[in-house]
Amino acid sequence: MLLTKLKEYADERIEEQLPPLYASTPVAWVIMLDSEGRVLSPEPISRIDQSTTRGKRGRDMIAPEVQRSSAIKPLLLADTSEYSFGQGAARAHKRHDAYRKLLERCANETEEPAVIAVKRFYEHGGVAQLDLGDEWDNKLKVTFEVLLDNGERQRPIDLPAVQAFWLAVNNPITDNRDQCLVCGETKPVLDRLQGKIKGIRGGQSSGTSIISANASAFESYGLKASRVAPTCRECGEAFTRALNHLLASDSSRIGVADATFVFWTREKVAFDFGSFMREPDPSEVRTLIDSVRRGARPVPQEGSAFYAASLSASGGRAVVRDWIDTTVGDVKESVTRWFTLQQIADPRNEDPAGVSPRPLSLFQLATSTVRTANDLPVTTSRLLFRVALSGTPIPMELAYQAVRRCRAERGVTRPRAALIKLTLLSQEPHLSQEDYMVALEVDHPSPAYHCGRLLAVIEEVQRAALPNVKATIVDRYYGAASSTPSIVFGVLLRGAQPHLARLERDKRGAYVNLQRRLEDVMGQIGDWPTTLALKEQALFSLGYYHQRAYERAEIIGRRNRAGTGPNSGDETAAEESAQ
Repeated sequence: MLLTKLKEYADERIEEQLPPLYASTPVAWVIMLDSEGRVLSPEPISRIDQSTTRGKRGRDMIAPEVQRSSAIKPLLLADTSEYSFGQGAARAHKRHDAYRKLLERCANETEEPAVIAVKRFYEHGGVAQLDLGDEWDNKLKVTFEVLLDNGERQRPIDLPAVQAFWLAVNNPITDNRDQCLVCGETKPVLDRLQGKIKGIRGGQSSGTSIISANASAFESYGLKASRVAPTCRECGEAFTRALNHLLASDSSRIGVADATFVFWTREKVAFDFGSFMREPDPSEVRTLIDSVRRGARPVPQEGSAFYAASLSASGGRAVVRDWIDTTVGDVKESVTRWFTLQQIADPRNEDPAGVSPRPLSLFQLATSTVRTANDLPVTTSRLLFRVALSGTPIPMELAYQAVRRCRAERGVTRPRAALIKLTLLSQEPHLSQEDYMVALEVDHPSPAYHCGRLLAVIEEVQRAALPNVKATIVDRYYGAASSTPSIVFGVLLRGAQPHLARLERDKRGAYVNLQRRLEDVMGQIGDWPTTLALKEQALFSLGYYHQRAYERAEIIGRRNRAGTGPNSGDETAAEESAQ
């Protein structure tokens, strides 16, 4: 299904139809020749752009392109110096011989003056006529441009006769016939796909293959290489071009660590799914949520098909990890629910107008489960991507990853709290009203939630009594408190008594406020839980986070009412503990 939809995209949505077995590829240098093959300038014209990563390999040009691995297979008239000049690698001379033989054959069969001029360039001495300079890199591509006697300038690779020759050279063997799995017709099929997918994170720089079987474990029914999924040349080229086109545009691609996501619609639509996932704008998210809540009349575009795929790379192979086939309208509803369920108080939101905190991106939520983005498994972002598109429940495994990170870092960040809330509420649709669990829930039925709140209040007691404390009780006891409350909280409450006594003596108002808060929270717990299961640990984390956000809001409110500056000691302490 994926390959079929990609072919449809190539046929219907890509306006620029490339010549067969051509692709947009970086070319670093152009050598200028006259009609006799003489060099017009010994210094090749550089097309390198150092300002971008891709530009360092040269600006893109439509040129011959087929898949090659370890085999010697020259690209006609636009290849690296290893092929074009026999420089660089150990087997460069063999590659250059193959390149020259292909050029000779092309010149003889096409009889194009520009191709003959390139042939004569080699007869005149080839690379010995050039001044390559220090910038030259043998792994970058070089091509030719010829000034004909009539004043016309031609690139040989642009000539229809050359393009037809290149196609004829690379057509599959005619007696290798099978039913193409994409178009369903019985015709010559490829032993190996001729194009590579470029742009999948973690893949080889030369590209990856979307159909490949290079070991017995991947083979079936005696079929090898690309024959495990028989594909004709036309279909293979079409879906390869389509996927490369999608991967080349930010409007149809998202990358999270080593995972890559592509998405597209059958018809052009105004809905920009990529921007919502990559860097959501608060006003656009609010507009989307309001339109769905009002039940706005659907527009015809919402019935358009929406397709998405999750991709990663394993060496030289592309791995399709997920495929989604839905509609634009369903995606809008799912994205609305995605942002509604992740809404959570922001401890650092100081906007007096109470504007909702900035919505979180797919990257922020996924990476909240790991120490660094380099540690993120592709399965995490794949799961979140599917949930955002289809509204399916998030497995509790992601909540476990977030809880484990809270224990390791001894605190709860806003992205982790949002992910925990999103996971829990996605499991229970009846609790998914917009304002539920966004901020402090003083009447929440779970003792685990209030145990988290209690830890935050005890921490605030310590900070109020010892404003300059460097390591709080959370740094020492968060992990134990979130798993075995009955063992830990007796110790924590006894340790809080000297701090309360100090506050009663020095800061009577703070003492009364915190003592009342302790009593209120403890009144919600009842008997101490002996141990907390995964879901309860997730609620503990939310309780701790909500309480810290509430205390931060209280501090900001007091500061605004008193007209004090933004850098009070209480505020700084609350902010540090809430991050």
